[in-house]
Amino acid sequence: MLTTLTSAWANLRTARHLFAGAFVAVALGVALVASMGLGLAAAADPPPGKPQRFAAQAVVVMPHDTLTVEVDRGPNRARDTKKIPYPQPVDKELLGELADLGTVHRDHLAPDAVGVDASAAAVREVVGDRAQVLTGAARRLADPGAERDAQAVVAVRAMLGTAGGVSAFVAVFVTASTFAFVVALRRREFGLLRLAGATPGRVRRQLVTEAVAVGVAASATGCALGSWGAPLLARALIDNGIAPTWFTLSGSGTALWTSWTSWSYWASWPFQLAFWTGLFVAIAGAWAASRRAGRIGPVEALRDADVDTDVTPWSRRIVGAALLSLGLGLTVHTLWTDPSALLKRKTYTTQPMILITAAAALTPLLVRPVLRLVRLPGAVGLLVRENAAASVRRTAAVAAPVLMTVALAGSLLGSAESVSAAKAQEASEQMDAQLIATGHELSLARRPVPGAAAVSPSASTAVFVREEGTALVRSEARAVSDPAALAATSRLPVVAGDIRRLDDRSIVVNEEWEHHRVGDRLTVWLGDGRRTTLRIAAVLARGTGDNGAYVTMANAGAAPVDRIDVRLTPGASPATAAGALRAAASGHDVRVRTAAAWLDATHPRVKPQTRQGMLLLLGIALTYTAISLAGTQLMAASVRDGELRALRRAGATRAQVSWMLAGEALVAVAAGAALGLAVTALNLGGLAAALGLLAPGSGAGAGLGTGIGSGIGNGIGNGPGVVVPWGVVGSAVGVCAVVAVGAGVLGAGWGRRNGARG
Repeated sequence: MLTTLTSAWANLRTARHLFAGAFVAVALGVALVASMGLGLAAAADPPPGKPQRFAAQAVVVMPHDTLTVEVDRGPNRARDTKKIPYPQPVDKELLGELADLGTVHRDHLAPDAVGVDASAAAVREVVGDRAQVLTGAARRLADPGAERDAQAVVAVRAMLGTAGGVSAFVAVFVTASTFAFVVALRRREFGLLRLAGATPGRVRRQLVTEAVAVGVAASATGCALGSWGAPLLARALIDNGIAPTWFTLSGSGTALWTSWTSWSYWASWPFQLAFWTGLFVAIAGAWAASRRAGRIGPVEALRDADVDTDVTPWSRRIVGAALLSLGLGLTVHTLWTDPSALLKRKTYTTQPMILITAAAALTPLLVRPVLRLVRLPGAVGLLVRENAAASVRRTAAVAAPVLMTVALAGSLLGSAESVSAAKAQEASEQMDAQLIATGHELSLARRPVPGAAAVSPSASTAVFVREEGTALVRSEARAVSDPAALAATSRLPVVAGDIRRLDDRSIVVNEEWEHHRVGDRLTVWLGDGRRTTLRIAAVLARGTGDNGAYVTMANAGAAPVDRIDVRLTPGASPATAAGALRAAASGHDVRVRTAAAWLDATHPRVKPQTRQGMLLLLGIALTYTAISLAGTQLMAASVRDGELRALRRAGATRAQVSWMLAGEALVAVAAGAALGLAVTALNLGGLAAALGLLAPGSGAGAGLGTGIGSGIGNGIGNGPGVVVPWGVVGSAVGVCAVVAVGAGVLGAGWGRRNGARG
């Protein structure tokens, strides 16, 4: 054991240029995980805000704003709770009882809560379980902005959760690749050890010992970097509109330096998770590589050829093929059972990782066919191609991070833009109105709007249904006052029934509901928590997920009218009608726009916050990949002194050597980009098939092949289809190319100087 420790310490000192890349990869990965963890911890426990509406009252009474329903959870019964959008106001009887305790303060603009000048104990005794009694910081729940802040925190959690998962994936990927490349560069060293009598177990123990030393030091450094970078991440989230302005991280700012001296700060779960994850990844990557190193025979020490052989062992091929089959199988299974699932963010941000990992595992096997397609002119071009093909490990080590970056950029951002574009197209196809009035608590004067053929006021609400007895599911809905006007101002994809038959005792659902047969009766809970039974009047196509339910105003509770759709008669002047509609409509923040302008504002290709969040995520991943790519190139250059010296002695000029190194880097980057685009094509191809299957008119039995054809056809001719973010992908490839070329050429400078002296 002492001999192993001594040998490992000597290797760390003498070959620090090789371990530097692994150290940087682990440290940056730990820093990313720690930063994301600190952000998630802050979002899970946001700072309590100060109450505003009832700041002067110690007690606030607010109606219950949640709905609780019993559901089946295995053999037992459980309670499922959902927040309702429009709770019923405090009843008059309770208000009278509260008035006997003290002065009752009402907010006439939002009469959903009241403040009471009385003791909390007395108020709770009177209220019982009829409403909520809020005191202290909980009074902020009665403020109008409380729900908005809660939604902002949920958005931050979702973004940081996704970013943390992707960051961990990138860290594991790059770290494992780096350790494997380090072992490949040291194969002659291991051959000499075997020639000197070292057993395979001794070689493996030495590698794992080195990995433990590197992992501990790098993980500790990464935790410190994560603590420093977390406030910068929070500021970036705020500046890009992803997080609210009050969002802060525990220990950020001035308090951060005080926290550094506290053991409880470093013992918090984000740092513990990041540290042990980094150490585990380092050991796991070294262990996987050490098994290969232990199989290196003594004859490796006598080899002078640099041609890589057996670069993809059968175990790696089996794992890669299994992951590839799993990724494709999951896509086909989802298309067959529930194609709409491929349009959900959780699916298109996690499922592509399987195919990316599969392609990365098979990169040494896949780069050779790609390299055969490369044709470069001149002697330098010949050297570039042959060197890249002979040193497959080096080429694959450069191509793999590029593959991951391109596939992540193309798959994540491409899926988000494709889904948003499909939703925007669907909304445009369903719109048959020319003018849209929006606002809060809208009402329309009795005088008619000139040129209006149909006017359809509606309110945003929600309905809840118990699906399969196991879950309470919320469905967004719109409440209308005139179903005939709704039919006249829209082109809803009705597959059964007639929306004009909607009344106070019925509902319009879509095919995604468990029960969606016209005439069936459903037990639902309305937006104010009331339970009722409604008959299905019509069924809409599932679409991209935005085809919600429809009810009448009688089933919307206190939901205010927030939209008025107006269809004009042929020949009517839109400008004149818009002016008349603006004069006739009353409410808060009234705005009249054309249907096209309203669609552009409410259905952008990608929401700005979503796009900024994904770009921030991809920027972090690209930065990490670029630094690791530079480390890989520098490690590779450190062992090529003899090769470059031989080229100089053979008559190659410095410029020719530099062009050769740059060409090798560009060929490796191009190979990685090609493989990354292939993975992107597979991921977006599944999304195209899902869009085709969900397109109106495709039919429930259209089949998978018809769905793929429809999705591709929509993308080419009739709509947006899938969108490839060529600008982002091209920028990522450009950054990788610049880093790879720069590190490859500059890293070989010492070798060139030796060649000049030789």
